[in-house]
Amino acid sequence: MTIVTRFAPSPTGFLHIGGARTALFNWLYARHNGGKFLLRIEDTDRERSTDAAIKAIFEGMKWLGLDWDDEPVFQFSRRERHADVARQLLAAGKAYYCYASKEELAEMRDQARAESRPPVYDGRWRDRAPSEAPAGVQPVVRFKSPNDGVTLVRDLVQGDVTFANEQLDDMILLRADGTPTYMLSVVVDDHDMNVTHIIRGDDHLTNAARQQQLIESIGWVVPEYAHIPLIHGPDGAKLSKRHGALGVEAYRDMGYLPEALRNYLLRLGWSHGDDEVISTEQAIDWFNIENIGKSAARFDFAKLENLNGIYIRNADDAYLAGLIKPIIERMTGTDLDPNHLKLIEKAMNGLKERAKSVNSLAESSLFLVAERPLVLDDKAKSLLNEEACAVLQRLADRLDSLAEWDKELVESAVRAAAEAEGLKLGKIAQPLRAALTGTTVSPGIFDVLDVLGRDQSIGRIRDAIPG
Repeated sequence: MTIVTRFAPSPTGFLHIGGARTALFNWLYARHNGGKFLLRIEDTDRERSTDAAIKAIFEGMKWLGLDWDDEPVFQFSRRERHADVARQLLAAGKAYYCYASKEELAEMRDQARAESRPPVYDGRWRDRAPSEAPAGVQPVVRFKSPNDGVTLVRDLVQGDVTFANEQLDDMILLRADGTPTYMLSVVVDDHDMNVTHIIRGDDHLTNAARQQQLIESIGWVVPEYAHIPLIHGPDGAKLSKRHGALGVEAYRDMGYLPEALRNYLLRLGWSHGDDEVISTEQAIDWFNIENIGKSAARFDFAKLENLNGIYIRNADDAYLAGLIKPIIERMTGTDLDPNHLKLIEKAMNGLKERAKSVNSLAESSLFLVAERPLVLDDKAKSLLNEEACAVLQRLADRLDSLAEWDKELVESAVRAAAEAEGLKLGKIAQPLRAALTGTTVSPGIFDVLDVLGRDQSIGRIRDAIPG
């Protein structure tokens, strides 16, 4: 049997972080088993579904590296197929027309609450003939669910979960205007797409019981269910925007690498021993449903930031330079030429050691492409007092006398200058850093001198000296 999973978002907004994790788990399970991972856009809510949201879902999936097999399925385009299944159930006596008015339904719910009963539909049209229908009322089509007994959902994460059938009322399959409901559409699409495993949030667990009843009534094979706990904030509360319930594009814009976010989402509710940094190849090789936890995972920005820093430090220098190029161009308002890009790539090994995000990496690279004379920040200015400038003047002369601009020779010259001035290295390195970068934070000072080269280094030092 070929394993087939699916991710089925509603295009009513961005691809939020919980949905991204669901997509990741489905993608990994399919790839681990050599199966298929399908994408279905559940766009039956025509008022709230938008093209912009569909585009955001596609872009978010692509940015995360979650490629899908076959063409995406758009649920609304299959509405006639869904309705046809409902009509088949009507013909088989497994569904019925319901003529209950909105007022009747509201009264029904109010009475149930007053009697401390679940506010479910009472089945009043279940066994009545259509000839009794009131004039001018467009009926809905309801499913004849079992009245007694239980429905047992065998879940690969939650275990066996039992639902009393009396609490699962006769759900609507077709609305009064003839359009299919979500519950019907999902069942039909999963069957027609040959979905074998449904991995989704545990907020759908009750839906699974209803859908299973419908599937069994039609005579189809029930897929394997795996309902994963939802993501909570660090405080244990439901994930909100303040916790990190943002769209995937927001994480991209905050400077997270897709591979880092993928790794972090994987560890939100799934584990492989004590492993924290897990490559995509390892994730595909190791992923299983058995290691999905039953407790809600807690989102932690600090852990994500730390993991992002690890991935940045281990990333290819050219790859990172390419990522920060458009960010630097936005920051500076100018296009980077190839020489600037080469300079950034050359400096990347030192730049990425302190970076926690792609954005901070771009910001720390600005000094490399800055025009002379540099604009110094306040901390840098404070280091360049009269005494420091005098020392830098003598250092510039010493550096200018070097026959070659070699990193080892440059380092020896700086250390010799510090010794000649009777200073510790840090006392000369800090004002030197200020002059070279315009800031007080940078890669190692010898790396900076090496990357900038003779002309830029000496020129920037002399620029910083008044007069």
